Amino acid sequence: MSTEISAQTLTFLRRGRPVTLDNVAPDRTLLEVLREDLHCTGTKEGCGEGDCGACTVVLGEAVDGRLEYRAINSCIRLAHSVEGLAVWTVEDLAGDDGELHPAQEAMVQCHGSQCGFCTPGFVMSLFGMYQNTKGGQGIDRPRAQADLSGNLCRCTGYRPILDAAQQMGDLPLPSGCGVNEAATVAALKALPNKKKEATTYLRPTALTELLQLRTAHPQAQVVAGCTDVGLWVTKMHKRFAQVLDVTAVRELRRVEAYPHHIAIGAAVTLTDAYAALVKERPQLKTFAQRFAGLPVRNSGTLGGNVANGSPIGDSMPLLIGLGASVVLMRWDAKRRAVAHRELLLEDLYTGYRTNVMHPDELLAWIKVPRPTAGEHFKAYKISKRFDDDISAVCLAIRTTVTNGVVLDVSVGAGGVAATPVRARQTEAALRGQSWTADTVMAAVAALRAEFQPISDMRASAAYRQTVLGNLLQRYWLESQGLQHINLDTLNAATLEALA
Repeated sequence: MSTEISAQTLTFLRRGRPVTLDNVAPDRTLLEVLREDLHCTGTKEGCGEGDCGACTVVLGEAVDGRLEYRAINSCIRLAHSVEGLAVWTVEDLAGDDGELHPAQEAMVQCHGSQCGFCTPGFVMSLFGMYQNTKGGQGIDRPRAQADLSGNLCRCTGYRPILDAAQQMGDLPLPSGCGVNEAATVAALKALPNKKKEATTYLRPTALTELLQLRTAHPQAQVVAGCTDVGLWVTKMHKRFAQVLDVTAVRELRRVEAYPHHIAIGAAVTLTDAYAALVKERPQLKTFAQRFAGLPVRNSGTLGGNVANGSPIGDSMPLLIGLGASVVLMRWDAKRRAVAHRELLLEDLYTGYRTNVMHPDELLAWIKVPRPTAGEHFKAYKISKRFDDDISAVCLAIRTTVTNGVVLDVSVGAGGVAATPVRARQTEAALRGQSWTADTVMAAVAALRAEFQPISDMRASAAYRQTVLGNLLQRYWLESQGLQHINLDTLNAATLEALA
């Protein structure tokens, strides 16, 4: 438990009623507050890093007069980030008379629990799915697998849990188990606005205010979802006397469409950001679902992922391949106005988790070009585990081929250098050349020679170099119509044909 270094209070909604806690330090996690202050011990700590899902809870936020539900990992979510939101734990689902919610009853009927440690997290992910599908209606197997990808179980195997996801929509909702959405929205609106008293956990709602706070408090730890900073707290035991949270800034929570690009605000969750990218390029659906698990995507933001700059983060190679740029903003005190500059995403980084941002600057927008005529784009992720895992290698390739000649090409790579990188030498080997097997094999050699990856727990250097070339060759084969090597199109009929 963190030492109480702050008198700042925390207020959120639980069971339709406000909960106010005093002296919550800015670096305390939501899991700590739930277990230690509210004694909600159904919420478990398994991994402490957002990988296992045992700590899953559901947040509710009033958006345009209705509730939006998101299952998130409470172990790496800072407690003050739920100020003014509704929070559900596994203790909140059953009715007053003990009757089980359909998400719980389905797990019982389908024998989805064995040792039970992971069960509360699964139930909360099921509850989030239940609320987001109007009572669990129309949940098929792929939806269940995708939404439960952030929950791990070591006992039962996943079949009975997936069965429960599909069955809960057929079960009656006992009296007292449902969410009164209108009353909850009204109660959220009635919560006090405590921005003025905030001194250690700063969560502004306007862009100008955010930038002014950044100038005034350059030492504050910036957070935008906490899916990485949360690990600094739980694994590295870092302490933060002051935190600046960007996720409530209205302007940065939007995805804006323009004729030649879309602009994704830094506070847009990974779930919503990837939904916008998939809308533009549907072939990215599987890649998007493989970015961590749903609870991580529901908390984390695209802006946070990019600003963090991890060399094994999936978003950056994807965005580099798409030719994305970033907009950095700061408060110009002399002009009393917002100043900004724009640069290509790959030019943001100077080294391992270091970048060109000044102490008073924040990453505000990611601008992603829209698809162009003749564009062919794919992104590949190689990891030990298919779901909810970190990449060993990530490669994103975009080409425009006209009359058999590569007119334009961009290649983004991750897991092969100290930063996410653009494969410029490989692009040079392709640009202006005939789109043939010989050209591709020359580019494969260039790609393998362009980077000197390291060996670590995820892969050896030799493996990474080999895989880089293989993925480029796979991209070529797919562009020539060979689709059965692609997991997106692999199905039972294809497997039978290959047998």
